[in-house]
Amino acid sequence: MNIFHLAVKEILHRKLNFALGLLSIIAAIGVFVGALTLLKIHDLRTHQILEAKETETRMRMAALEDEMRKAMLNLGFNIVILPKDVNLTDWHADDYAAKYMPEDYIEKLAKCHLITVQHLLPSLQQKIKWPEQKRTVLLVGTRGEVPHLGAGPKKPMVEPVPQGAIVLGFEIHQDLGLKVGDKVTLMGREFTVHKCHDRRGNKDDITVWIHLSEAQELLNKKGLINAILALECQCAWANLPKVREEITKILPDTQVIERASEALARAEARIKVGEEAVRSVEQERQNRLRLRTEREQFAAVLVPTVMIASALWIGFLAFGNVRERRVEIGILRALGLRSRQVLLLFLSKAVVMGLVGGAIGYGIGYYGGGLVGRSLEHLGTSESVPPGLFDWKTLALAMGLAPLLSAVASWIPAVLAVQQDPAEVLREE
Repeated sequence: MNIFHLAVKEILHRKLNFALGLLSIIAAIGVFVGALTLLKIHDLRTHQILEAKETETRMRMAALEDEMRKAMLNLGFNIVILPKDVNLTDWHADDYAAKYMPEDYIEKLAKCHLITVQHLLPSLQQKIKWPEQKRTVLLVGTRGEVPHLGAGPKKPMVEPVPQGAIVLGFEIHQDLGLKVGDKVTLMGREFTVHKCHDRRGNKDDITVWIHLSEAQELLNKKGLINAILALECQCAWANLPKVREEITKILPDTQVIERASEALARAEARIKVGEEAVRSVEQERQNRLRLRTEREQFAAVLVPTVMIASALWIGFLAFGNVRERRVEIGILRALGLRSRQVLLLFLSKAVVMGLVGGAIGYGIGYYGGGLVGRSLEHLGTSESVPPGLFDWKTLALAMGLAPLLSAVASWIPAVLAVQQDPAEVLREE
């Protein structure tokens, strides 16, 4: 006697009972697969949102970096390192220090791993009477910028003045009628006009620049400077104590001041915008994570509830089926059908129900979850389910879970059917 053949006949004979059990399996697997699909769509949408925001942030940060690079050039040297005993009141009034420090201080800074400043420039400044022109000017002696150890090559912010050359501020060359290539005498030494600046609206308009070594000779300050100019690195903007601490560790007999500027304020604002963009991505990530956690918690309650309800319903239907088939079971046992075969008959029907219900439930859960997820996440795709969601593992899990659920729910009724004494059943009838 073929057990499978008997199971099929049972299904065809009691269609309503099979259909009601099938609906339970479909509901359980549909909710399970639908919940997984919703979470996958959430993850897909999260990836899309974060990728878009990160791309936007990268583009914004690249633009900000470019703007800050330009701002740094406009910013100029905003850190001034002076001898420690310079009176800052006099320095602000005269715009130069009357105290001096060794020129090799610049080399000490350059050899250290400075992280807060860059573009180091030694300078010797003094307000003098230009005897040949009978006027007061600010004389600045400077040389090329000194790169510090470990720093990559950088374009200098100030072009060095060649020896034997002189650079003139706007008021100077305008009043004297000088132009590039002209010869001019300063304190008894002849120089060639190397460059004439446009109007800047500050002390540069009455400044003349020559090479540092020549300024030291003219002012009788050989080997000395009275200022080192530097530019704060982006990492240390608006953090003067950090800059001061790093420099004074190397040069303890110096002091560090910061020149505030509109360019620095703009640069700080750009940094804050960049930081806000990064925070926005992280905030979105946390929001999406919180939303996923809420959906996981809801699914963790809904899916087990539906599965337990489905199992109870299948068990109830199986009990009813056993009661209806008491006589049939007794006859089958009397004809020689063993207990194990009777048990297998009921479980075979449950397994068939599970396989059919699992396949249908997976399809409904997959497409239904896709439609709901697409609506919740506002996905722009025209497909009912976004591409890339199908997973063979989920299908295999659904097709394994469905018959298992059905068989477990039918197990107790099947065992009760096996335990019935066929003689007593037939005697009662």
